[in-house]
Amino acid sequence: MTATSPASASRTSAMRRAAVRATLAPSVHNTQPWRIHIRPDELSIRADRSRQLSVLDPTGRQLLISCGCALMNARVSLACDGITAAVTRFPDRRTTELVATVTCGDAGSSESADLAELDGFVEQRQTNRRRFSDEPVPEDVLELLETAACLEGAELFVVRRPEDRVTVAALSQHADDIQNLNPAYRAELRAWTTDDPDRRDGVRAATVPHVDAGADDEVRIRDFDARGTGGLPTATHSSRNQTMVVLGTTGDTAEEWLRAGEALERVLLEIARHGYAASPLTQVTEVPTARAQLRRELRMIGYPHVLLRIGHAAPAPASRRRRLVDVLVEDPNGAL
Repeated sequence: MTATSPASASRTSAMRRAAVRATLAPSVHNTQPWRIHIRPDELSIRADRSRQLSVLDPTGRQLLISCGCALMNARVSLACDGITAAVTRFPDRRTTELVATVTCGDAGSSESADLAELDGFVEQRQTNRRRFSDEPVPEDVLELLETAACLEGAELFVVRRPEDRVTVAALSQHADDIQNLNPAYRAELRAWTTDDPDRRDGVRAATVPHVDAGADDEVRIRDFDARGTGGLPTATHSSRNQTMVVLGTTGDTAEEWLRAGEALERVLLEIARHGYAASPLTQVTEVPTARAQLRRELRMIGYPHVLLRIGHAAPAPASRRRRLVDVLVEDPNGAL
């Protein structure tokens, strides 16, 4: 039997930790649509197409954005352990199931040092659907978020102009109305919302507002209260006057979607690091006509993927996570 060197054992331990941190990433409807394979010195993230939302996400764009968020968490974790991640995206061009492989690169770089600072906020980051304060996010923080997105090859468009705020609010309401007219969409939404205390995926009732006529949202928060058991206050008052940003990428391909997820999670971790909360409002990017109009009206060069509301809010309940045994596959011999 060949003895494992201390350095190799340390890298293996770092890969295991990175895999666990990856599972804490946000995902569309908390579907957690990934499987993570660990080999000595290598981690791979694979899309779990069985968890794709066929009505809301027929192209798999949201699924790959979710996988990109998991990839960013893995990179952040490795950086915290002093390891620069060497990432290969879609290493096998014959399939989009294997979305990325991560191997141990050289000793920590300045980029990995910046990422390492975010590791302490992986568990603190939560999607927050509570009422936000109307206090604007300072410009210096917004500039930092724009830089974070840019470092991952994405664009963060801050909705600053009053007329742009009106446009975003109107398109958000329009897209939400279109989706809710579709019985298949509503059925899919019900399938991925739950008040079952033992369920480990989907959107928990405790994390969503109870919906009735008093929400008073100008920018629609998705109605996850499928059973009337939402645990958060009804009055969310999601307003066009609150801080809103749109994350986009230059292209609209599978690799761009994955990178959008990496950028999104980096931005979300920076938001948490600066003491703010965030709520994705993606209906406007899920309806093709609304998405195209949003891109045109905001004068975006690239393609919009996620609308984010940012502000101060009371802490949100945490989402649950699937059991590691159902997500992680480890092969100590490297023969997966």
